[in-house]
Formats: sequence, structure tokens, C-alpha cells
Amino acid sequence: MAACVDKWNPAYSCHRISRSIYRFMPDCTITAPTGAAVNGSGGSCNGGDQVWEELYGEAQADAEDEPLLGMLYYELVLSHPSLEAALAAHLSAKLCIQGALPQDALRDILVGALAAHPEAIRHTRADLLAARDRDPACAKMVHCFLYYKGFLALQAHRAAHALWSEGRRPPALLLQSRASEVFGVDIHPGARIGGGILLDHATGIVIGETAVIGDDVSILHGVTLGGTGKVCGDRHPKVGDGVLIGAGASVLGNVRIGAGAKIGAGAVVLRDVECGTTAVGNPAKPIGKKAAPSLRPEEQPGVTMEQRWSDYVI
Repeated sequence: MAACVDKWNPAYSCHRISRSIYRFMPDCTITAPTGAAVNGSGGSCNGGDQVWEELYGEAQADAEDEPLLGMLYYELVLSHPSLEAALAAHLSAKLCIQGALPQDALRDILVGALAAHPEAIRHTRADLLAARDRDPACAKMVHCFLYYKGFLALQAHRAAHALWSEGRRPPALLLQSRASEVFGVDIHPGARIGGGILLDHATGIVIGETAVIGDDVSILHGVTLGGTGKVCGDRHPKVGDGVLIGAGASVLGNVRIGAGAKIGAGAVVLRDVECGTTAVGNPAKPIGKKAAPSLRPEEQPGVTMEQRWSDYVI
């Protein structure tokens, strides 16, 4: 069985897994194992950001194929020098409040938050790759960037969490509220979320203040990571790397979901779930008949999106 290692440290370097493990360095270059293929050329954020280069090229191709969308693609992608700038402009257009919170003012807040917390934008790159690699409906990263509300809600949270960590609670709560209204996803700005996250469909996802989510996790619509009763303090779930949480599942209280675990659709989890375990039902219980095998990182449920019943139990 794979070692069950908790990585609740929010500074843990984000990475994406798809056949191989990729890590984003501080300058946004991608390092990969020997022999692994990486799209694009190497370099810094300004000159060789592989994710931005690929996304930008996809936008150019779409604009050429669909001239009526040319202005949209220009305003949201092609007119910007970097992923950070494009993301801040896109989110500010979505979340601004006419007559109360101008788009330019909100864009300045987002740009400042992302600039002060470069790990947030590294996580963004990993999130884009996760959507492209795991979601069969996502043919291009630019489609995720422009149209996928789960991705956009998560990026709004990343900016809100950056503000929250600086003690700037009013603008952090503003971003949470607007993202909840616009995208239908409610993530408290205090929640700590790793990189390579896929919020698939995303409608109705709720994540509480003290929740912690590791890397390479996939969460489907209608999932709640919540507390119980009026308990204060550390009261929300801790989700390990490579976990898959099915549609409509609720994980309640300060429980731990071990790395590589799978939570079935509609499950209600009230107790810890061991690494590599499949848990289903209300209340959720582990299922299976034999010991879970050792899984490589790229075989974890959060990466494969395999939702069928597993015959393994710890």
C-alpha cells in the first residue's frame, strides 16, 4: 500500500500529474522527469511560460476559426501580456458591481493579490493543466479559462485567500460573496487549497473556512466540505493528495480523507477515511475485499477520475 503522507502545508509546491509529475518553479518554468514530454518551450514567465503560450495559441486559433468571437478573445486573452493579467481582467469583468465596485478597481485588487502571492498563479497553471488532462469535455485550456465556472470560482478563491492571509478580510469576503453569486460555488477565503484542482461542473460546491485540500484533487458538483453544529476552531475536513470526491457527497467535521481515497457520489462522511480507500453510503463506510495496491501518483483517483466501485479496502 502507498505510504499515507499528509501535505497540509499551504506552501507545498504545486504540480500536475498526467503520466508524469510536473512541477512549476518560481519563474513558472516546468520541470519534468527525464523522458517526459512538455508542451511548449522552457523559459521564464515573461519569455517561456508554457501554459500561457499554449493557451494564447489556442485563443488565436479559435479567433481565426470563429471571427465573430475575435473581439471576445482579444479582450480576455490576446490583449494581455501574461496569464496573471488576463485572469485579473477576466475575473474583474465577471465579479464587478455596476455603480458600486468598478471593474478597474476590482482588477487592481486582483492584480495586487496575485502579485504578492506567486504560489497562487502557479496553482492556477496546474489547475488549467488538470482540467485539460482530466476532463474529456475540455479540448483546450482556453475553453477552461474562459468558460468553466469551477475554474474561475477557484481562481477567485485563490485571490481571496491571498487577501485573507494578509489580514485584508473585507475584500476577501467580497470576492467570496461575488464568486458565490456569480458562479454558484462558495469557498471561504480561509480555506487552503493546493494545485492541480479540478472542480468539475462545480455548481453547489461549498468549502468551509478551515478546510485543507491537497494537490491533484478532483471534486464534482454538489460537494460540501463543512462543519458540524456550532463548533468553533479547526472544524472542517482535511483532504489528501489525489482524492476524488463524487457528486453530492458531504464530508462533515474535522475529519481526514487520506491520499488517494475515493468518496462515492452522495456519501456522507463523518469519520476519517484511510489512504486508498473507497467510501460510500450514509453514513459512509469503506467497501472492498482486498488490500489496496500501491498506486503511482498518476494512478490516484483524483487524477484518473475513475468513479467506478473499487474492490479494495485497507
